[in-house]
Order: sequence, then C-alpha cells, then structure tokens
Amino acid sequence: MPHQDRQDQQDPYRLGMPQAVPTAAPAPGDGPDAVSRGDVLRTLLWAVVVLSAVANMALSFTGAAAPLHLASGVVTVLAAGALVVRGLRGRR
Repeated sequence: MPHQDRQDQQDPYRLGMPQAVPTAAPAPGDGPDAVSRGDVLRTLLWAVVVLSAVANMALSFTGAAAPLHLASGVVTVLAAGALVVRGLRGRR
C-alpha cells in the first residue's frame, strides 16, 4: 500500500488537507503592501483631473481668457479619458 499513499498525495483532485507548497521569498517591495506602478499612475491621473477641473472653475470665476479655459478643459478630458481606458482594459 505505500504506492497508494504516494499516489494520493500527488493527486490534485483528492479531497483532504492541501499540501504545503514551498514558495520563493518575495523580493524587496513585493510584499502585500507594495504599491504597483498602475496604482501610482491612477492616483496621478485622478490628481490631474481634480486639479485641472478646479483650475477651470477658478478661471471661470476670474473671467480669464478663453484659451486658458480650453487648455484646462482639454487636460481634464484627456486625463479622464485615460482613466476610462485603463479601467476598461483592466476588465479584460
């Protein structure tokens, strides 16, 4: 029966306690609290959206020239669009 015991331990469909699988030690910065580049980029894009929208509002209240409004609006739309594209690509 030793052959049967060895076969049961290697069977992935066997019901029972899972066997411990050795894993490689995580590299520095790869722990559960590590921040990915995607997280940083998303945070920066949100900051750009908020800041450009606030700048656009401030320009509206001060009566600034139209090109400044347009530039601020374009930055807001581009950053928001980048966030939407990243969100849709992340769902695939």
